[in-house]
Amino acid sequence: MAKIEPVLKSEIQRLTKREIRSTFLPLRREVRAMRLRLSSLSKSFSVLGQFAKEQMRQAEKKGVKLEATPEEVKASRLTPDRIRGLRKKLGLSMRELGILTRTSLGAVLSWEKGKFKPRGDKKAALVALRRLRKRGVKKLLLERGKEEKGKEETKKRRSKRVKKPQPRKKIASRPQKTRRARPRRRK
Repeated sequence: MAKIEPVLKSEIQRLTKREIRSTFLPLRREVRAMRLRLSSLSKSFSVLGQFAKEQMRQAEKKGVKLEATPEEVKASRLTPDRIRGLRKKLGLSMRELGILTRTSLGAVLSWEKGKFKPRGDKKAALVALRRLRKRGVKKLLLERGKEEKGKEETKKRRSKRVKKPQPRKKIASRPQKTRRARPRRRK
């Protein structure tokens, strides 16, 4: 019996190794395939990350635009209360809302009182403002404020331009006066 025990032990070890190999070999292949896929995904992810950064840079250069589709504009119902509520929700003054929609303070006031309704681009701007949050609105307000200041400065420059003096017309009927020399004082 002593001779059978090592033989059985070696046979059991051989069979278990074989069973383990048959179980783990497909798992190794799957792990290798997953690692390859993971590396390709990480490469594509880095490419997409770079693309997203580039898009963000371009968006910062362009700035936030107030655009709405014609369907959204047509479906929207902007009542005076809703306009006032939108303005208050975004934390804007009437003047700031006017800057964002490129209208005057009086126009915003008349919208909120119900005298007039916003139309066309102004209505589209208000619809687009509903989708923005406070941070985006403040950013847009800064951009528009810079634009407005630039326009005001160009207007001031134009108005401050010095007009060239036009030559005076000589009137022939008037005799020209000559200066008399004053006598010098003696000390």
